[in-house]
Amino acid sequence: MKKPAWVIEKERQKRAAAAETVWLFGLHAVRDALMNPARERLRLVLTKNAADKLAEAIGAGGLEPEIVDPRKFDKHVPIATDSVHQGAALEVKPLNWGSVEEVCLMGQGAPLVVCLDRVTDPHNVGAILRSAEVFGARAVIAPARHSAPETGALAKTASGALERQPYLRVRNLADAIEELRAMGFQVIGLDGEAKMSLRDGLSAAGAAPIALVLGAEGPGMREKTKELSDFLVKIPFAGEFGSLNVSNAAAVALYAASTR
Repeated sequence: MKKPAWVIEKERQKRAAAAETVWLFGLHAVRDALMNPARERLRLVLTKNAADKLAEAIGAGGLEPEIVDPRKFDKHVPIATDSVHQGAALEVKPLNWGSVEEVCLMGQGAPLVVCLDRVTDPHNVGAILRSAEVFGARAVIAPARHSAPETGALAKTASGALERQPYLRVRNLADAIEELRAMGFQVIGLDGEAKMSLRDGLSAAGAAPIALVLGAEGPGMREKTKELSDFLVKIPFAGEFGSLNVSNAAAVALYAASTR
């Protein structure tokens, strides 16, 4: 009997996920991944100088490094030639943090999460992960197909936060937001054209857990995401014109939410 198309597609996605690997680069990103017991490590490529600097982490990671000539480093690893790798690259499997419920309802940190609606720039997502860790958020949630995946650039910008801050890439962001609402989270969407201020939105949410939602630069949040928000708010700015990029807006909103 022929399998239905949806079953075939689900099996294909499962195989693709199992085969997916990520190359992390840079001393800090590689060190943090080597020190993370939850990270599945596959291949470690280092220059002699980088190996000396990472000696403690190499011992903890339990992976024998391949020592290569720094002049030929780019020939040994599939990363962009302009990457600031500092002579260190590590092939890993993406992290599996668990379900939205496991992380957001029962996870560590404040009852605060960040949802990213199609934010695809790895540098922005890396910076948001870093801010989320600093302000104690339980998770950063993004759609699997329209968001920045784990990459070396994201990890380098996150400055180690990728190893410690749950980054949940879900099949459908709207469903994840509905799940958060069912758990008691108040959903606060940041929209530059909103009438309500961020401060007033957080005040209206009271003591409830908070889910901050930010959209991509330019298009912002999609209409469906706006409809799912309990409050649409903006970050006030001085003067007639002004705006923040999405990572800066996330940092401001996380600070405000964590100190309310």
